[in-house]
This record gives sequence, C-alpha cells and structure tokens, in this order.
Amino acid sequence: MSSFAEQLRSFYSEHPFIMAPMAGVTDGAYRVMMRRHGAPLAYSEMVSVAGLHYASERTWELVLPAAEEPSIAVQLFGSKPEQFAEAVEAVEERVGDRLALIDINMACPARKVITKGEGSALMDDPLTAERIVRAAVSRAHVPVTVKIRTGFHSGERVAPAFAEMLEGAGAAAVAVHGRTAKQLYTGTADWTVIDEVAHAVAIPVVGSGDVFTAADAARMLGETAASAVFIARGSYGNPWIFRDARALALEGTPVPEHDARERLTALREHLALTHELVPRAMARARTYATWYLKGLPHAATWRGRVVKCSTYEEFRALIDEIERDVEAHEEALRDLGSPTARASVPNDGDPLR
Repeated sequence: MSSFAEQLRSFYSEHPFIMAPMAGVTDGAYRVMMRRHGAPLAYSEMVSVAGLHYASERTWELVLPAAEEPSIAVQLFGSKPEQFAEAVEAVEERVGDRLALIDINMACPARKVITKGEGSALMDDPLTAERIVRAAVSRAHVPVTVKIRTGFHSGERVAPAFAEMLEGAGAAAVAVHGRTAKQLYTGTADWTVIDEVAHAVAIPVVGSGDVFTAADAARMLGETAASAVFIARGSYGNPWIFRDARALALEGTPVPEHDARERLTALREHLALTHELVPRAMARARTYATWYLKGLPHAATWRGRVVKCSTYEEFRALIDEIERDVEAHEEALRDLGSPTARASVPNDGDPLR
C-alpha cells in the first residue's frame, strides 16, 4: 500500500465523516459552511478537465478554495487521460499547499456526462479508466482517489474487480456508492458492496449512499468495512451532521436536536457566505433555504415564499419574518403551558429529524 493510502487511512481513523462532492451544491459558500460546523474535509463540485484544458475561468472558480478554507479536495471528471494529467499539474500549481487530494469521478450517472464517456460511463470502459488514473497519478504530488458505483448497468456488480484495477493503477483510496449508474438515486443503496470492495483491495474504502442522518453515518461506519463515510444529501440544511456523527460513532454521544432558532441562525450564516463568496449563485439559496426550514412552524408556507426570493436583501427580510413567527409560536406554547394544550397549536412543519 502506498504512503498516500496510509496517510488517508490515518486521516480517516480520526475524521471518518467527510463532505462528499455534489454538482451544483458544494460551492465555496457550502464548503465553508460545512467546515465551520464540523466537516474535516470538503470537496469541490465536479470539475471538467476539458474546461481546465481550455482555461475557462468559470471552471477555475469551481476549483479555487475560498480564503477561509484550510484545504480542499478537488474532484475532476472527463474521458481523456492526457487532459487529466494536464489538469492535475494545473490544479496543484494554482491551489498549492491547500490541495488535500485529487478525486476522479467515475460515479456520476447524469445523461449529459455519460453520453460523453465520462463519469460512471468509465465503469463500462475499464481500459480508459485505468489510463486516466495512471495519467493523474503520474503527475500528482497528493493522493489520487476515485469515486465509483456498484456498476454501470442494472444488476451489474463489478465494483470489487474495478476497484482492484484502480488500486493497481495507483489510486490511494476508492469511494463506492451502493447503486448502479442506471439506478440513478432510486431504490435503496446496497451497503454490502462496500464490504466486497474493502475485501478486494488494501487501500481505504469510503462508503456512500443513503446517509441522511448522523445515525445513518455512524451505522455505515460501524456495520461495514468502510474506513470513512461520505455524507452528501444528509448535509442538506444540517451542517452539524459531521460533528454529530463523529460524536455518536466515536464517543457514543446522543445526537442533539437542532431547534428552530439554531436552524435560522445557520441559514443566515449560509446566506451571508453565498452573498460574499458566490453572489452569482444566490439563486441556489432558494433550494438550500428550504432545507433549513424543515421542522419549523408553518414550514410549508415559508418554503413557498422562500423560492420566490431573488436577492440577498429579500432573503434576509423573509428570515426576519420567519423568526418573528417562530417567536410568536413559542410564546403561544408557553402561554398554553401543558403538553396537551401545546399539541393543539397549529404547526404545518415537518417533524424535526
């Protein structure tokens, strides 16, 4: 096993819950938000090696870490080995000492990606996949890791053999999502494939799929042979999940409840980060704001209104209004006093996780 693989295994043993890369989600504001609240490592969005080849500044915006980020993992995708080699050199040069690792995406099932032979389509083209990893490793001075799925076609289970090939090509770790590409995100992730991959390789394996809560993350770590766990959708509106999962898994500390006030405070923080770091992406706040509103009084009404906001000022004004509504709801509960009376106060929000 390479020194990079040993380095990652040591890191995972202390910090087993990692923020996964998510296209259209993990911009600079999202990464900083998660790092502030407990994520020990955060990944860029998926970055096109072709975009870097043509020196697209919009592509570089996905790569470069925010000033506050101590480190970043950069995930690359594409289909041309020579462009991966070039991209690794360019990313190392521009990110410098803050580059934690390079990850290669061989898991994305999006049609616009796989029709170009990229993402999870590479699981159906192992020769090209191997050449890509070797090309990246040949230029890298940081660990090169790969994210894969169970297989490409429905019913296929090639992940263990594919991971062996990746290890032979120089990958320092592999992450496996327990669905085939054709499943997209439907059905239930099969965590048994994590064990099969872990038994096939000596390098660390990161588990992925259906980790929605801190309890899910702790269970995956405890019940599979994964060295670490990717948390993706489970971080939606829940930046505390990394810290909570670690405390639960390693110390047995129960997961705390994050109440309405804590959620609104976090939403304000996330909105401010987006306004400061990626103002062009302010429209994304319409989506992530709805995640933080889960469990609040009259959540359905507020979700309907938040998706109509366009500017930072509109978001702030609406959060002020929601905060006043929460205060009024809490005051009504205090006035009612008894648990029976409290149950009669209307609340069309979802139950807290």
